[in-house]
Amino acid sequence: MSPHTPSTPVLSTYRLQLHGPDAAGAGPSLSLTDATALVPHLDALGVSHLYASPILTPAVGSQHGYDVVDPTTVSAAIGGPAALDELVAALRARGMGLVVDIVPNHVGVETPAENAWWWDVLRQGRDSPLSEYFDIDWSPDNGADGKIALPVLGSAEDVAELTVVASGDETELHFYDHRFPVAPGTGDGTPQEVHERQAYRLVPWQAGLVGYRRFFHVNGLAALRQEDPAVFDATHVEIARWAAEDLVDGIRVDHPDGLADPVGYLGRLRDVLGPDRWLVVEKILATDEALDAALPVAGTTGYDALREIGGVFVDPAGAAVLGAMSAERTGSAGDAADLRAQEHVLKRSVAREGLRPELERCVRAIGSGDVAHELLVDAVVELVASVPVYRADYPSLAGLLPGVVARVAAEHPGLAPALDRVAAALIAGGEAATRFQQVCGAVTAKGVEDCLFYRTTRLTSLQEVGGDPGRFGASPAEMHLAAAERARLWPAAMTTLSTHDTKRGEDVRARITVLSEVPELWAAAVARWEEVAPSPDGAMGSLLWQALLGVWPADGRTAADVPELRVRVHAYAEKAVREAGTRTGWNAVDEAWEAELHAWLDAVLDGPVAASVTQLVADLAPAGWSNALGQKLLQLAGPGVPDVYQGTELWEDSLVDPDNRREVDHVHRAELLAGLEGSAQENRVPAVDATGAAKLLVVSRVLRLRREQPQHFVGGTYSPVLAEGPAAAHLVGFLRGDGVVALATRLPRSLDTWAGTTLDLPEGRWTDHLTGAVHTGTVEVGGVLDALPVALLVRG
Repeated sequence: MSPHTPSTPVLSTYRLQLHGPDAAGAGPSLSLTDATALVPHLDALGVSHLYASPILTPAVGSQHGYDVVDPTTVSAAIGGPAALDELVAALRARGMGLVVDIVPNHVGVETPAENAWWWDVLRQGRDSPLSEYFDIDWSPDNGADGKIALPVLGSAEDVAELTVVASGDETELHFYDHRFPVAPGTGDGTPQEVHERQAYRLVPWQAGLVGYRRFFHVNGLAALRQEDPAVFDATHVEIARWAAEDLVDGIRVDHPDGLADPVGYLGRLRDVLGPDRWLVVEKILATDEALDAALPVAGTTGYDALREIGGVFVDPAGAAVLGAMSAERTGSAGDAADLRAQEHVLKRSVAREGLRPELERCVRAIGSGDVAHELLVDAVVELVASVPVYRADYPSLAGLLPGVVARVAAEHPGLAPALDRVAAALIAGGEAATRFQQVCGAVTAKGVEDCLFYRTTRLTSLQEVGGDPGRFGASPAEMHLAAAERARLWPAAMTTLSTHDTKRGEDVRARITVLSEVPELWAAAVARWEEVAPSPDGAMGSLLWQALLGVWPADGRTAADVPELRVRVHAYAEKAVREAGTRTGWNAVDEAWEAELHAWLDAVLDGPVAASVTQLVADLAPAGWSNALGQKLLQLAGPGVPDVYQGTELWEDSLVDPDNRREVDHVHRAELLAGLEGSAQENRVPAVDATGAAKLLVVSRVLRLRREQPQHFVGGTYSPVLAEGPAAAHLVGFLRGDGVVALATRLPRSLDTWAGTTLDLPEGRWTDHLTGAVHTGTVEVGGVLDALPVALLVRG
């Protein structure tokens, strides 16, 4: 393979959620051809690289691409390889490039017939040449007599509902809409007899039996054994072609922590991609965890930067009132100690319940010996619940596990014999050690991000992937130190504010963050609203009041005036309360209580509370917009490679997926951007209002500057810029390289005046790329930020 020579370094990315029509062949889509049509807009925006969601063939009707069923082909539903070639040609013609998201950990098996590899393994069992591709539990004590347990039945009695159906030259076993292959020569007799002869066994979905490692606890996603070189080669044949033909400039790796050997996998992938192609990993770091410097990657996908940048706009003074409000409504103040205790309880519950098959497989790999099985289960549960990171076997985390074992041993002395056996298995390495680490990550994801973050409500803008709501924001000092470290150690790491996985979009969080400045105002408002329209549950009400504030229209309308928003809010509420699992859940839906919840939402949207919410949003929206512009500027101008998630060049009001994958009006954005060019020629600065034009100005100006003067950003230095005077704490800014200063307003709601607050600019003539104003020497901050709450100053 020839050395990679990208048309331009990866200076910024723009994420597109590509997908075909839904399973019915209807609904909107965003194909590779559609992406090609967007290239001129992305170029005008200043983007250097289009960043595509997974493009390998997914399940029929997939709207996200993470359920790949054929990793050897580009999805025909989005245009196939010819459309990919056309997209790359269009990008190259403009000096741009392509980054693609890949999913090595698992493939989709929800509909077995769509996945030829999975179908063959079900058909032939261990005789299939593909049987070692999947992480299947073949052990005779797996609860299914060594067969692949498939959790699809409602109850054990449902085997009576099986039917045998001829399908072309093959015979299939059907359970209503579920279809499974029948091995050659085993199709005679009753359906139950046929079933007994197969390499798989259909079991009740609540039996706690799953015959393969899953993506977390999603039964429709079966894990691959990427640690096997043959599996790696087979699943990366198309990715290798992209590299060999120089179609891609970068790769984003989804969920590397699920793999048996993330370090080894990334090394093999680096060999395929070559030494210079950009490679980032969706590695969720704990708050104080550093990415292992030995990994052959440019960095993470940026959730660490999201926490730091968003956190700097939180007012620490609001913690006490909001904490008391949370305690009153949820029983939890939401501080660090409280959340750590809740996290531990939830992680233990997830390990014992939702991830019980993976837990049991890990325990069997360890081997109980003369230790009682349940005692060994208890020990593993306590350990995985106590590990503070996704997985602890990266070289940089050496020493972490001994400390965890020490704490568990001190708190649970009766577990000592079991802990000795676990420690011996971890030291020996092999399957037991691998499965322990894989369970750790899954337990953390499901216990914290997908449960705890729907239960705690002190300030929900902090409850994000990679976040730590127990810390009430981040100080400027913390943010600066983290950014300087990124500039020094990981200058090409991705940074982000919104992704397809964020629980709330960046601008929704920016508005909710304002509550930290006005906690008494918020507490009084919620008290009034609860008197008129009491929520059916205090904790869920607290969560949803903040969500409503975050997405409520800021143009004078109520949410009831926007029919689409009503549908979205109801869908979000249903997902949120089921993820929380306190009153209802995915596996045990309380329909009566959910009906009460939906009735309450309608009462809020249609009743007298709506006018009050509209009034409060009108009051707080300007501060939210200021926060949104500030965090966007800091992200785009800061160290790393900034990503702009689709549509977020304007204000966005997204909630958790699938809400954040809605169709984006790119035509409107392109037209508005063209209009900004005309305004610039007339020296008109857009107002910070509901149109979002001010955000589009910030995004386009910073991205273009990165492209025009990369020397300040690619390997450029980072140093804080500090103001002096009574309002100095309201300014956060930094110098990049020797020629770019980014300044943002923080805590805007409590800012009375900039009077008497000054800033010493480095020597030279500094032009604001947002307003055209020129500044030199010591300047009044109010004079720099008179037109916008942010400034992008360029020397010369």
